[in-house]
Parts: sequence; structure tokens; C-alpha cells
Amino acid sequence: MGAHEGRVVIVTGAASGIGRATAERVEAEGGSVVAVDLDADQLAWTSAHPRIELLAGDITEEPVNDAAVALAVEKFGGVDGAVFNAGIPTSGDLLTLPLEKFDRVMEVNVRAVLLGIRAVVPAMRQRGTGGAIAITASTSGMAADPNMWPYNTSKAAVINLMRGAALDLGPLGIRVNAVAPGPTESGMTTRLLENNEAYEGLRRRTALQRWGTSEEVAAVLSFLVSPDSSIVTGALVPADSGISANTGQFLPNEKP
Repeated sequence: MGAHEGRVVIVTGAASGIGRATAERVEAEGGSVVAVDLDADQLAWTSAHPRIELLAGDITEEPVNDAAVALAVEKFGGVDGAVFNAGIPTSGDLLTLPLEKFDRVMEVNVRAVLLGIRAVVPAMRQRGTGGAIAITASTSGMAADPNMWPYNTSKAAVINLMRGAALDLGPLGIRVNAVAPGPTESGMTTRLLENNEAYEGLRRRTALQRWGTSEEVAAVLSFLVSPDSSIVTGALVPADSGISANTGQFLPNEKP
């Protein structure tokens, strides 16, 4: 029996990277998945997975979140878990970045998570067995990065949204947690992966002296929405190769 045997999980930002890896892992562990992202073509990989249904749409729109729940109920009978992984990076000058860009990163990285929570909770309650929600946050929400204040702000906000939701939904038997990836090889980090100096700079600041993979972060997200983490709620779990353990003042030793 897999950790998700007979369970149904919604995963957003599922076209590639951490989202895709999470959807595939949940299915491999016996679950069924509704995979959500903007572009149906980028979700074409789901056709090879009999227990993964795709939904194309913008998760900042309330009807799209409702549609994901409706699809999960129609195809698989309900909703047991949700991984709100969709997010966008934004950086720019603090004094000159157009506020529309700041508003958009807050809309995707924070408001859409709230919309997702509001959509899935009634379906989880109908299931009668509780439920579990996991959010992809970031180490950039635990501290700040130069020129990345919009992203830092959004990820810090979603971390505290997670904590507040955990307190409010705990009495309903619904758990809410977040994962904070550090340097991770994924679609969002393509630009850094192609810049050897930036890649090496981040690698050297990690305790493990390596970047993480999407599959490794997905393993943590899958655990948090599985019954195996039944006592865990309101937690922020760094999945960051140990970069958040470093004050940043000194570089860790190189791997021998």
C-alpha cells in the first residue's frame, strides 16, 4: 500500500519542476491527481498517467480553483489533499519597479493560495476524513535576497498565511504546512542553472554543497499531504540543502 493509496490530491503549477514531480510521486504512491497549470500543452505529459487529470487555467481566478475541485470530485470522488505549488519570481528596483508587477506576484504567490484553500476545504470536509494542504514557499520568505523584495514579500506572506490557516482549520481536522525550497533545479531556476557563477555561488552556501532536485522537494510535499504526517501542521519545512542553516557570513567547507 502506498502512502496515497485511494487518496485524491490537487497540485497547482504542475506543468514542470516541483509541481510535476509532486503529481507523479503522488500517483506512484497510489493516489489520483488533478494537475493544474496555465497551458494545456505543457500538461501534455499527464496523458501517460492514467490517474492524473489535467486542468488548464489561471489559479488567480476563483472559478479555476472551483473547477479543479469539481474535476477531482467528478473523476475521483473527492479531495483529500492539495499542493499549492504555483508561483512566479519577480525582482526589480525597490523605488522604480512598476507596482503592477508587485501586485501580480502577490496575486499569484499569496492570493491564489487563499483561493485554493477556500475551494478545497468544503470538499475535504465532505470527505469526512480530514485533509492536508501543503504550500511551496521559499527560503526567500525566511530572509531576504538583494533586489528580490517582491518575491521575498510574497513568500514571507504565504508562510504566515499557512500558519494562520493551520490554526483555523486544525479543529476541522485539516492540516496546513509549507515547504521552503532553497537552490533547486527546476523550471523557475533555468536562468541560474545556465549561469555557472551564480550556480556555484549558491551551491557553496549550502551545507550539502549541492543543489536540490525537484524530485527531492516533491518527496517532502508528498509526505506533508499524506497520512504519514498526521501530527504535523503549521510547520515550515526547509528543503534547501541546508542553506538556511548558514548566516551567510562564512562559506561552509567544500565537499571532500
